[in-house]
Amino acid sequence: MNYKDTLLMPNTDFPMKGNLPNREPAMQEQWETMNIYEKVQKRTKGRPMFVLHDGPPYANGDIHMGHALNKILKDFIVRYKSMAGFHAPYVPGWDTHGLPIETALTKKGKVDRKKLSIAEFRQKCEEYALEQLDNQREQFKRLGVRGDWDNPYVTLNPEYEAQQIKVFGEMAKRGYIYKGKKPVYWSPSSESALAEAEIEYHDKRSPSIYVTFDVTENNGVLDGDEKYVIWTTTPWTIPANLAIALHPELTYVTVRSGGKKLIVAEGMLEHMQNEEVISDYEVLATYKGADLAATKAKHPFYDRESLVVLGEHVTLDAGTGCVHTAPGHGEDDYVIGLENGLDVLCPVDDRGHFTDEAPMFEGQFYDSANKPITELMNENGTLLKLNWVTHSYPHDWRTKKPVIFRATAQWFASIDEIRDNLLSEIENVTWLPKWGETRLYNMVRDRGDWCISRQRAWGVPIPIFYGEDGEAIISDETINHVSELFRAYGSNVWFERDAKDLLPEGFTSPQSPNGTFTKETDIMDVWFDSGSSHQAVLEERDDQQRPADVYLEGSDQYRGWFNSSLSTSVAVTGKAPYKAVISHGFTLDGEGKKMSKSLGNVIVPNNVMKNLGADIMRLWVSSVDYQADVRVSDAILKQVAEVYRKIRNTLRFLLGNLNDFNPADHELAFDERRELDQYMSIQANELVKSVRKGYDDYQFAQVYNKIHNFCTIELSSFYMDVAKDTLYVKQADHPARRSVQSTMYEILQTLVKLISPILSHTADEVWQHIPGRSTESVQLTDMPEVKSYSGKEDLVQKWDRLLVLRDDVMKGLEYARNEKGIKQNLSASVNLYASEQDLTLLKSFNELHKLFITSGAHLKGTLAEAAEDAVMYDEIAVAVNLAEGEKCPRCWHVSENTGTDSRHPELCPDCTETVINYYENA
Repeated sequence: MNYKDTLLMPNTDFPMKGNLPNREPAMQEQWETMNIYEKVQKRTKGRPMFVLHDGPPYANGDIHMGHALNKILKDFIVRYKSMAGFHAPYVPGWDTHGLPIETALTKKGKVDRKKLSIAEFRQKCEEYALEQLDNQREQFKRLGVRGDWDNPYVTLNPEYEAQQIKVFGEMAKRGYIYKGKKPVYWSPSSESALAEAEIEYHDKRSPSIYVTFDVTENNGVLDGDEKYVIWTTTPWTIPANLAIALHPELTYVTVRSGGKKLIVAEGMLEHMQNEEVISDYEVLATYKGADLAATKAKHPFYDRESLVVLGEHVTLDAGTGCVHTAPGHGEDDYVIGLENGLDVLCPVDDRGHFTDEAPMFEGQFYDSANKPITELMNENGTLLKLNWVTHSYPHDWRTKKPVIFRATAQWFASIDEIRDNLLSEIENVTWLPKWGETRLYNMVRDRGDWCISRQRAWGVPIPIFYGEDGEAIISDETINHVSELFRAYGSNVWFERDAKDLLPEGFTSPQSPNGTFTKETDIMDVWFDSGSSHQAVLEERDDQQRPADVYLEGSDQYRGWFNSSLSTSVAVTGKAPYKAVISHGFTLDGEGKKMSKSLGNVIVPNNVMKNLGADIMRLWVSSVDYQADVRVSDAILKQVAEVYRKIRNTLRFLLGNLNDFNPADHELAFDERRELDQYMSIQANELVKSVRKGYDDYQFAQVYNKIHNFCTIELSSFYMDVAKDTLYVKQADHPARRSVQSTMYEILQTLVKLISPILSHTADEVWQHIPGRSTESVQLTDMPEVKSYSGKEDLVQKWDRLLVLRDDVMKGLEYARNEKGIKQNLSASVNLYASEQDLTLLKSFNELHKLFITSGAHLKGTLAEAAEDAVMYDEIAVAVNLAEGEKCPRCWHVSENTGTDSRHPELCPDCTETVINYYENA
């Protein structure tokens, strides 16, 4: 007889190799065919709603690793919630307006902007945006992200734009929208105003100049021959200077230095010496800043005076304590200018060139004018010192070029009016990580009013009409009418029709007695677009609700979508649009560097999926501390792929040993199983408890680590190893074997459900091979519940201790393999010495050698009685020797009792009984 044929070896069609790049697309096609998203929604309908609201990525270009991290994290949450007692629809979205699309069309030569009307150009922008959307949609789906991909929300959709108009109208109705001329971030490279969210900071080398202003009016406080000294790194703003600001409480001094009488803050004298602006000096007089108010000084090169004003914004952080003030080029300057009746002078046009309000420099680009302006002041003696400084400077986040502060007529949303409410709502939101609350709170506390108008073509028009007197017309009637027009025709109708044709029929207004109207040509900031999604999606759609349970985006969205959504929502509803906000970090290379094409360190999601598969990328996402910046490289992904291999092999082993198991006929109840199997069921229950807590707390690394450790330690290194003898050697229906199979069946289902949100493809693949499954996809099941095993505390305590002792025995066996040449555990026999308590415990175990996977295990005595060849470990002393007897060719155990039956003289007694009773007599 070939004894190998009598063994019940694992057998399964579930392949060892994942072959994910090929298998996943086929599975995704299967999901589409079976309409898995709709089936999940139908199954969970009626449960409590859970809404994760998707922050819309920009529809331009292939997805990058940041996109993948973001979308996969969201998918973890939505998949888990739909299996955890909630109805969790997921509506993906896209942000589709803005300058990058305009630039992409014009730079790539797709259109000749000059030959198209605004409406025609906008149509081209829409077509391009939808092409990009389709491209990204397929890539997101390839990640395994489950959602309503056929019905996403898109900011260019008419129904979305209609709701956005209503948000604007409601804010205007409440008095939060106004037009004013004030300095805003202006991008000459984009020729448009920018919001704070569109600014990023980069180092810039700038001239650092100290300039004197001769006193012209002393108000009886000064002698009249002094000079105020200001400092600036933007010489190009000097033409717009109208004032010098001092702090009312600071001490100022007149000092004589280099033959000049200079007025500066006393606290800046040492700094100015270090900067070599002044050398030796003599203090001639001392004043409080308030004493110098309303004195005047001559502009360095124009025939006008600069007024000395007081401002709390003046500090001693840098400069001279006398602050150059140009109301047309700075927020603080503007405010203090209003308080003192100064003009808002801004002699720079949309393209960043000086106008005729800056004589001598008209037509020059602002940055290029730094040199001639500085040279002029050097020639006329007002330039005291020129240095160079490299400092952090605001740049346009799209063009990457410097921006300026420039006063223009813009539309603003008032933050001051709602600031207290905003701050209160921030405190009512759950933030993960916790520092997110402080970050957004400080941003809102310190931010100015929101400039929402843009001088571009591709966006949602600001729905304002003007009468003949130039006054803005915003009413419920006009807003509602424009909203319905946009819903019916899209926002392009604004550019296709004249103002009179966009107004309600028969509309009249006191501002236009002759019925002549014009319309606003600016569009809204794209952050107003996406920031209106709480109204356009959460309120508009039946499968959503406001507030959302979670917003989850990158940490850059504190200044972006988190901020704009909060502002618009509080403005129109008084409440935040979200209950919780989760942020994640940026993706870096393996060394912690920013990815860039020039460095050649970019990891592309599409390439990862082609080479390794989406499940490897999903497993990587679960493994990282996503709330901080995360590292990814080919080497890191290969390490993750190795973890995936271990998990897959564990699942395959479980499946292979259930090939003859029918749960309806063979599954034993918990109390009918052996102690070890009961213990493992309890351990699996602990896994359920900790993994579900990880999911509930959005701590996916905890999920990853718990599942990985359970598969590699509790299962592979212990339970599956110990169980092999029972599974392979016992007859098929032996009670011990069915006990193991019942537990493995339970563990397998538990594991597959727990990993399903993360390894979505693999979990479904395994599910198809599980015997007795009643549903077509694991996605249509619920998470395993945490069970109560009261009354089993002694069993758990007993086996916990046994495993501690077993660890020491395994150390002894490893030592014997290295030092004694005992190559296999089954060739060994162990002699054990332990405490009286542990000896009593070990004696209660009938087949102790099977726990250690040896051919013999003998309790020899207490620790004090340990033989010389015994090695003391943490809890027990172990002596390892070669087992005596003959090796059974069927089970490989070494036994002194082989040959008890002449028909099978090579077999041990257990194998002899099994072979005769269940194979020869079958």
